[in-house]
Amino acid sequence: MRKTLKFLVSSRIMILSVLGVSLYLAIAEYHLSLWYVLVAGVGLGVVFGKVFCRWVCPMGLIMEMLMGLSPDGKIRQMYQYHKVGCPIAWISGFLNKHSIFRIKLNEDTCKNCGICDRKCYIVAMEPTNYSLYKPSAIKPGDSYTCSKCLECVASCPNGSLTYKI
Repeated sequence: MRKTLKFLVSSRIMILSVLGVSLYLAIAEYHLSLWYVLVAGVGLGVVFGKVFCRWVCPMGLIMEMLMGLSPDGKIRQMYQYHKVGCPIAWISGFLNKHSIFRIKLNEDTCKNCGICDRKCYIVAMEPTNYSLYKPSAIKPGDSYTCSKCLECVASCPNGSLTYKI
């Protein structure tokens, strides 16, 4: 299971490219109703949390490409702002705390190395408020802004972070 997750996370941009372009074509060429997209996005949110933005959304693909242009991370903050007008981002962001699949920390095996925090874009934007392993901090996976890229889970060297029911 861990190898599968690492493969999916390492292939996330390719998966986003295929799904994002496919969704765009379905909307533009075949006139797929945005209501269907909204229902599918909310359904994904109920099960997986806010995965639509980082794994399926055509606009998310554009933002990923823009973020890649900025090695210092200044453009990364834009990733949060484009979601302001998206009802799927609102609903699935709310569902992060209530979704069936969640990012969980096994405190017994965690070595407090901080690799997960270095991979998390939310911690990078607000390091004083968020942390995946510090007990006093807010967990990014439960926050509205986490788009479940799962870089944190895939980067944990001893498997202390999991994404499961």
